[in-house]
Amino acid sequence: MSNIEALIHDLVSANRILAHEGIVDGFGHVSLRHPDDPGRFFLARARAPQNVVPEDILEFTLDGQCTKAGAPMSYIERYIHCAVFEARPDVKSVIHNHSKSLIPFGVTGNKLRPIMHDCATIGCEVPVWDCRTNFGDTDLLVRNMAMGRDLVKTLGNGTTALMRGHGCVIAERSLKRAVHTAIYMEHNAELQRHAMQMGGDITFLSPGEVAARFKLMDDLDNKPLAALDRAWEYWCQRAGVEYRPPA
Repeated sequence: MSNIEALIHDLVSANRILAHEGIVDGFGHVSLRHPDDPGRFFLARARAPQNVVPEDILEFTLDGQCTKAGAPMSYIERYIHCAVFEARPDVKSVIHNHSKSLIPFGVTGNKLRPIMHDCATIGCEVPVWDCRTNFGDTDLLVRNMAMGRDLVKTLGNGTTALMRGHGCVIAERSLKRAVHTAIYMEHNAELQRHAMQMGGDITFLSPGEVAARFKLMDDLDNKPLAALDRAWEYWCQRAGVEYRPPA
């Protein structure tokens, strides 16, 4: 199996994992930057993530054009991925989803902040992008590069941003890290809601604790079979996809 084939296998697995873990349903998508050409990325055709197979994976340029002539319909919101990859050379994978526990934090003014150690990769506080600010009343979909680039301004150098009345975007240094952050962002929203219902002050992770967790993730990136691969194996088995240990 070639390197590209292995990456496509992992991208298909990511789609299935995110679906099984309730992060995506019939909607949502995950992409992976091309390892040999940073000006291109892989993304499935417009299909429910649970049903994605290797043949559905297409290659796109950073302006949202598919490199395959006569390719099937693409996700409308591929411009989210284009804009993130364009602005952030450090990002290797992007996820857009609408997991249900996140939505209230984008519309109430209650800030989503990390409450648990595994949730630290969402950042110290998740910013909220409101497309109405610069684009007026729309269907809330990111339909072009102008909207994608505006969203990326809110994302900044962080890993996550909420989209008011819509969902979120996750930008990470690897596919496995993106999946991890997406899953634990949903967990954090649910845990934070429960903590808020209990009353009293919530002790969120401090900036120093968040930084320490990011450093831990960075240190583990190049260590095969480290904690993130242990989680990846678990998620693969839950989703019924083949786990392939890192080379």
